[in-house]
Amino acid sequence: MSFTIVEQAPARLNRSEQAVPGSNLRFLEKAAQGSADMVFLDLEDAVAPDQKEQARKNIIQALHDLDWTGKTVSVRINGLDTHYCYRDVVDIMEQAGDKVDLLMIPKAGTAADIYAIDMLCTQIEAAKGYKTRVGFEMIIETALGMQNVHEIAAASKRNESLHFGVADYAASTKARTTNIGGPNPDYVVLTDALENGERERHWGDMWHYAIARMVVAARANGLRPIDGPFGDISDAEGYKAQAMRAAILGCEGKWAIHPSQVDLANEVFSPSEKAIAQANAILEAMVEAQKKGLGAVTLNGRLIDIASIKQAEVLVKTAAQIANR
Repeated sequence: MSFTIVEQAPARLNRSEQAVPGSNLRFLEKAAQGSADMVFLDLEDAVAPDQKEQARKNIIQALHDLDWTGKTVSVRINGLDTHYCYRDVVDIMEQAGDKVDLLMIPKAGTAADIYAIDMLCTQIEAAKGYKTRVGFEMIIETALGMQNVHEIAAASKRNESLHFGVADYAASTKARTTNIGGPNPDYVVLTDALENGERERHWGDMWHYAIARMVVAARANGLRPIDGPFGDISDAEGYKAQAMRAAILGCEGKWAIHPSQVDLANEVFSPSEKAIAQANAILEAMVEAQKKGLGAVTLNGRLIDIASIKQAEVLVKTAAQIANR
């Protein structure tokens, strides 16, 4: 372990994060009653320019009037390159800053972007006398943001999570796709010819590098890495496959841009009963090993050691968070 200890962000269950347009009162009400671990009330892409002001008022009202018990609530503000951004921060924080857990910062490009929002929030919290401090979620969805992802992740003590915004990222990098997440049939490996002359095509994950890089930046700074949207709401299996790839790389959760995706995300990012049982068995075996002065032991024919304890503890902790939700 390095002498530099990574400070962890507040532990929040973040398997599913549901996007809810602030312009739709009915959707806000349904989200408060839904099963998502987190919701982000959106002022950005899901809201038309002529509805921005009303959406802001709707969200402030919803934060005060609706019961968000059991959920973490975030508000996605508009980008720093728009004239909506400052008013989003000022109105949300001054009128409902003690009701919101997180602000989501879209298209984060540099550490200075985070510093700017931090400065506003710090002054408002001091002026209003709030006892709690709002946290930050940052969406990495541009080439600039990916270039500076490590600096962005370390830019503020408020930072809690990094999210991969696949659609805007694809546009920013001029990727040859119009899908929102998921695989692309042209991103393949073509094998050498078999004896019969046939060649096989193996699909790859064109988002692997971007997500993996974001995960490293998040974990190196104690943040939660979260996978972003999957656009085909009719393809449940495709959503689960993308979510599983992100989970394998280290993500803790995924966006749900439709209510039907919430339970899918909760399913994928919840450890199975078998995995929990195995984790508990590892912890028990290592306790016995340590009593004997051993640093490693075999369990079911496999070597387990101190690193195994850390992996097992993550699963057990997640299971406890879910049980206590």
